[in-house]
Amino acid sequence: MRRPEASFDAIGTRWSLHVDGPLDVVTLARVRSRIASYDAVWSRFRDDSVVARMSREPGTYRLPAEARPLLDLYATLGRCTEGAVSPLVARSLVRLGYDADYSLRPVGEPEPAPAWDEVLERDGTTLVVREPVLLDVGAAGKGQLVDLVAAELRDCGIEQYVVDAGGDLVHRGGAAFRVALQQPGDPTRAIGVVELDGAALCGSAVDRRAWGDGLHHVLDARTGLPTQDVLATWVVADSAMVADGLSTAHFFADPDRLEATFDHTYVRVHADGRVRYSLGLPGELFA
Repeated sequence: MRRPEASFDAIGTRWSLHVDGPLDVVTLARVRSRIASYDAVWSRFRDDSVVARMSREPGTYRLPAEARPLLDLYATLGRCTEGAVSPLVARSLVRLGYDADYSLRPVGEPEPAPAWDEVLERDGTTLVVREPVLLDVGAAGKGQLVDLVAAELRDCGIEQYVVDAGGDLVHRGGAAFRVALQQPGDPTRAIGVVELDGAALCGSAVDRRAWGDGLHHVLDARTGLPTQDVLATWVVADSAMVADGLSTAHFFADPDRLEATFDHTYVRVHADGRVRYSLGLPGELFA
């Protein structure tokens, strides 16, 4: 597969579209429109999004169709991690400085995320917000958007592609796509490679968005505190949404439990240097 046919910045990350053949302006416009419409609903970094309105105004909010699988996934991940993964962790992210202005200055102590049924009621794609509440779907939302962009490419007749959103990827058709797994803390070295063939790969690392002593974006929703045991994770799954969500869940949950619930393979690097991974991983580790 050739060099990216298109690269651009959106939702705070770099996107690259690798396709087998030219990428016309109509297809690219559809991709950009899909990203913009998703951002208009789910972004907590803009004042006019639906999520931002929920943080100011209780009420009934009817969300687009993608809300159903996304929130279903969060519910399952919450059960698998005993509540460690939750979109209601956003309040602690803001208090620790990862706010809409990217101030990166803590303004208060972190706190446990509220239980979902304490502040929200869900019926399919409709949310009843009982009190102002801030959602952060970053643990799985970017992956879902990668899947949605891939669907736009398929709808436009493109059957062989790689969609890459800042390292969250989905590959379909053609030769396998070889991806290096970066060593945590050292962008010049890799701890292994994955051969991505008709699947998605997503990863998460505590050094990707870190801004202070022990402060980073992977928080345990049960405490509001940044996790300390695991440094980085990667997950290969059929969809980028599932891979993205599981890459966060693997910071907290027993891998055996996650493997019993979701069809996937994984790598996770612990702070003490241990590496745990699936025997069926489509690739190899160097250490």
